[in-house]
Amino acid sequence: MLVSLAIALFVGSFASSAVLTAIAKRIAPRLGLVAYPKADRYHRSIIPLGGGMAIFFTLALSLIAGAAAMRLLVAPGYLGGIAERAGLDPADFMHHCGELLVILACATILFLVGLWDDKRALGPFVKLVFQFLVAFLAAAFADVRVEFFIQNRIVTSILSAFWIVLIVNAFNFLDNMDGASAGIAAIASSILLTAAAFNGQVFVSGLAICFIGALLGFLVFNFPPASIFMGDAGSLVVGFFVALLTLRTTYYHQAQSGPWYPVLLPLIAMAVPLYDFASVTLLRIRQGKSPFVGDTQHFSHRLRRRGLTDRQTALTLYLATLCTGLGATFLYQVNLVGAILIVGQTLLIVGIIGVFESTGEARPEGK
Repeated sequence: MLVSLAIALFVGSFASSAVLTAIAKRIAPRLGLVAYPKADRYHRSIIPLGGGMAIFFTLALSLIAGAAAMRLLVAPGYLGGIAERAGLDPADFMHHCGELLVILACATILFLVGLWDDKRALGPFVKLVFQFLVAFLAAAFADVRVEFFIQNRIVTSILSAFWIVLIVNAFNFLDNMDGASAGIAAIASSILLTAAAFNGQVFVSGLAICFIGALLGFLVFNFPPASIFMGDAGSLVVGFFVALLTLRTTYYHQAQSGPWYPVLLPLIAMAVPLYDFASVTLLRIRQGKSPFVGDTQHFSHRLRRRGLTDRQTALTLYLATLCTGLGATFLYQVNLVGAILIVGQTLLIVGIIGVFESTGEARPEGK
């Protein structure tokens, strides 16, 4: 039954996102949501920015439907009491229902801020303020928090808020080339889905499946050559949901005697986005620039200047993410030596990427 439900969730979110993206392609130019050619982009034509609307509304519909279904399962009547008769805690169902609504509220704030930025170009400080606001709301009211060996709720909320903002900006930075942000988010979320399923987390798994479906439905139109971009309205929401999955997935049960090192899974799964964020930030700071001012120094841009096409660049990003992510899935099955080898392998992959993109004859801009 759970497999059938998972398939239905994926197909529904994928189809909804694909249809909404096709609609967004038509209406975005009328709303003035378009990306013009500029210094920090390689595209040379005007591209609609409405993909974020398709991703957000697909996720919003999924969250609303999920909250309604949870209430229906515990309410009296024809379907009422199903959860209780199945041996599930109705109170836990209602708790998750409340969390879904908080998550929806947080995603809505980021979507509106991103939409505003796509339309009128907000400054980085304003976006950071809203990102921290949303991060604290999610940590405090939706339990989107890290709790590993830390008992203080305030401390875990602060740490989680900084992690959420970091991941949001990492995926916002990744949205600099066709297919990059959505594709990497889908791969990383699939890795996190395996961890959630391994630990029997039905709630988190359902969120991940809907999210992956929404990303792939959009990617049909965003894979190189892209006919639509997600814009900040999409990248901020995408980063938030990836951060949500990293924090809500259980990697370690303290009450059990199993190894602790599966907690490294999100760091390893996020190795490529974090590498891009860290490398481009350090480059800009070293050059005396603001880390939040766009340019063509991202991982994808540097690869492209080494002679790769847009499609080859996207596939290289996907393969690098898969290489690190697949290793992370074995953290549940290895001993300490195996965990050290997986971490070492991840560092070596990132090192190879660094060597590859920093050597060789660079291709002149625009060719």
